[in-house]
Amino acid sequence: MFLSFGLKDFVDILSVALILYYCYKVMKRSRSVNVFYGVLIFISIWVVVSRVLGMKLLGGILDRLADVGTIALIVLFQEEIRRFFYDLGAHEKVRRLTRLFRAERKPTNDDDARYDREVIIPIVMACMSMSKQRVGALIVMENDMPMTDYIRTGEVIDARITQRLIENIFFKNSPLHDGAMIVSDGKIAAAACILPISHDLDIPKDFGLRHRAGKGITANTDALAVIVSEETGNITAAYGDRFRSHLAAEELETILMKGRF
Repeated sequence: MFLSFGLKDFVDILSVALILYYCYKVMKRSRSVNVFYGVLIFISIWVVVSRVLGMKLLGGILDRLADVGTIALIVLFQEEIRRFFYDLGAHEKVRRLTRLFRAERKPTNDDDARYDREVIIPIVMACMSMSKQRVGALIVMENDMPMTDYIRTGEVIDARITQRLIENIFFKNSPLHDGAMIVSDGKIAAAACILPISHDLDIPKDFGLRHRAGKGITANTDALAVIVSEETGNITAAYGDRFRSHLAAEELETILMKGRF
């Protein structure tokens, strides 16, 4: 048995180990690592009962549970699965490869900017003004991943970005202030949008629901979120699994221009 172990078997085992390790990282990030352990235990019992011990009755029951369990796992972890395939397609090396087939022009240094100044400056000025007045705000900048589903949860605006409009949206007595404003295609697409809340225990205790919503949306998409704290006036940017706090105007402008950090 061991004498027939070849290179193909080594690659096979290594591939499975890498897949399991990546699944573990995804589960740990989404606080579902106990489910991952449970699935591993079930698979181990299933292999021992069905393949090693050859128990037909119990093995048959576990076979049926495995068939149903596969569908259940897909439904249960659909967000993680979607995020996995998005990360795979958005990987820099994959994107370079797809540019060859799409015949795109080679990127230049100027292409590092995601948005132009006409879009960014009103947002920066509005955030600075709201920070001084201790007005809470949550602004989400769409990148490559469409945010149509989240836009539909709010009030569609589809308006040109101006400082006064942003401040009016997040004015405390405004019916649109309690939610997120989403920027798409250089316009204010919608306001009062509902975003997923992150339950990550590593989020600082002084961060509120706006910060958790910013972390939630950036963990599920490639969007950039800007949060203005109502309690402290602190301006924070969220992207992926990271926060950058206490941003000055110049720092915020640089981050918004790139759409990431």
